[in-house]
Amino acid sequence: MKRSLQMLRSVLSLGAILLFAVAAQAAEAGQSPAESQIGWLFKWIHFLILLVVLLWLFKRVLPPIFRREADIISEAIAKAAAAKGEAERQLKEAAVKLTRLEQEVAEFRAAAQKEAQAELERLRKVTQLDVEKIGLAAKAEIEAAERAARVALKALAAKLAVDGAESLVAKQMTPAVQDALIHNFVESLQGWPN
Repeated sequence: MKRSLQMLRSVLSLGAILLFAVAAQAAEAGQSPAESQIGWLFKWIHFLILLVVLLWLFKRVLPPIFRREADIISEAIAKAAAAKGEAERQLKEAAVKLTRLEQEVAEFRAAAQKEAQAELERLRKVTQLDVEKIGLAAKAEIEAAERAARVALKALAAKLAVDGAESLVAKQMTPAVQDALIHNFVESLQGWPN
């Protein structure tokens, strides 16, 4: 780097000396320095100096800048590639989870249907048992009501029979019949041992 700087200084110094020399010669000849042959020579020398400076700039100064930018771009590309890989990995995981989720939903749906079917069957059995219990209870109630009705009917029949007999006895009971009954009763008592 020091060597190229020294060379650049030398070239610039030489160019400055030549420029002053051309200007002095053109002033002696009475011409414009740009129109003389030496002016054309200086134009070419100026062009070469610019070319050398530009080449030096592109060779020495710009490559590290380009390298730095290339490294930054490479790092950004590497980060983007890593981010893309991570995103693809996450996408694959999400797809697997989605597939698993669909399977789990299908399993939950099947289990829910089985449970619903089992619950329906259990409710049918419970309802059938309740119907049977209610039928048995109704039959027992009917039988109890029938027994109670028979007892009530027997009681009514007995009461009616007693009432009928009482009215019949009341009609047929005359004082003579009463005396005969009492007399028969007293005689039957006398035959019993005391």
